[in-house]
Amino acid sequence: MKVNKRQEVYKTHRKKELYIYIFESEKRNGNELLSAIVFFHGGGWFSGSPMQFFPHCEYFAKRGMIAFSAEYRIRSKHRTSPIESVIDGKSVICWIRNHSLELGIDSNKIIAAGGSAGGHVALCSAIIEGYEPESIDCPMGSKPNALVLFNPVVDTVSDPRIAGLIKGDAMDISPIHHIKKDLPPIIIFHGTSDKIIPFKDVELFSTKVKEMGNFCELVAFERKGHAFFNYGVYKNKPYYETVRATDKFLSVLGYLKSEPVI
Repeated sequence: MKVNKRQEVYKTHRKKELYIYIFESEKRNGNELLSAIVFFHGGGWFSGSPMQFFPHCEYFAKRGMIAFSAEYRIRSKHRTSPIESVIDGKSVICWIRNHSLELGIDSNKIIAAGGSAGGHVALCSAIIEGYEPESIDCPMGSKPNALVLFNPVVDTVSDPRIAGLIKGDAMDISPIHHIKKDLPPIIIFHGTSDKIIPFKDVELFSTKVKEMGNFCELVAFERKGHAFFNYGVYKNKPYYETVRATDKFLSVLGYLKSEPVI
């Protein structure tokens, strides 16, 4: 099944364009509204590329979704802090919702996904109040309907290295300090040997989320380190396992039909 890929500018900030990459199967019923999934790359809010999640986008487009991989402001290119990354993450979801009719997307079936710092960006779109887009109207809101997270940053306060990157109060964008009721359903994939984002941090986050009555599934990968899930790592075994588990998670939510094809 052929997948078409194109790019659009979703936002311009200080004359610099930010791009979103759109993946769509050639075979689709033009009248059917599809689910959408948007991926945010990792890189410590400093570097990284949307290309990281292109293999994921190809797969989910073939499964009948509209898949996106988005740029956001990072320090190496834009001299920004994680605050601007969070704002851009919300901007992306607003852009998708604002264009849902022309894209053929169900605006109530938008999944935010991401790895590491990108996982933080995705998570903040659901859990952090404020930091709304400066230049994009968002009448339908920037909160996604589900979250798929790969070794995400969940605490921006405890680690001085992370807190020092934030221009302002690190507590403001620290997901573990803003847990509340009525969060979207979450699935998290995390390596138990991750030395960058300790497994215990994500384990505590998952516990607190569930204590507030939310759904959160934490899938542990024994003896795996940071970024274990990427295409091309560990002979692709974790990539296939995490994509298949994501497929099943989205099927249970009603965002996909039939069995995984991976």
